[in-house]
Amino acid sequence: MAINTTINGKAVALTAEPDTPLLWVIREELGLTGTKFGCGIAACGACSVHVDGEITRSCSVPVSDIAGKSITTIEGLKGAEGKLHAVQQAWISAQVPQCGYCQSGQIMAAVALIEKTGKPSDEQIDEAMTNICRCGTYPRIRKAIHAATGQAATAIEGAA
Repeated sequence: MAINTTINGKAVALTAEPDTPLLWVIREELGLTGTKFGCGIAACGACSVHVDGEITRSCSVPVSDIAGKSITTIEGLKGAEGKLHAVQQAWISAQVPQCGYCQSGQIMAAVALIEKTGKPSDEQIDEAMTNICRCGTYPRIRKAIHAATGQAATAIEGAA
């Protein structure tokens, strides 16, 4: 039985077993490898995607749970006119990535935070950004989130 859903704006019929984690369907069945496997227990956030606009750790969600829902992966994240999303552009400008492994999940979490709060404070960023970065680029992540929301550079100088 196929599981019908929408991924990155396209209707798809998934053929995976109902208990297969969404992460593996995204990577193996659909070939969208920007979403990463990190821990397999929803702790690290490398697998973060949006499900109906909510940040979701795809390694712990059975594909049967996403029937009829809209999924956005890092590959489907778009800004105005199909260009880079403002968060992706800010990530580049702030030179956030070091090793880069966690960054697609970090970006997806940051976009969800901004969509929910508009211009998050440092406290809101610290509370919402629970993805793990082994390289410790958290100050640059905060700086990029502020930049993506158009907050003045003076407000983010200390985050460098």
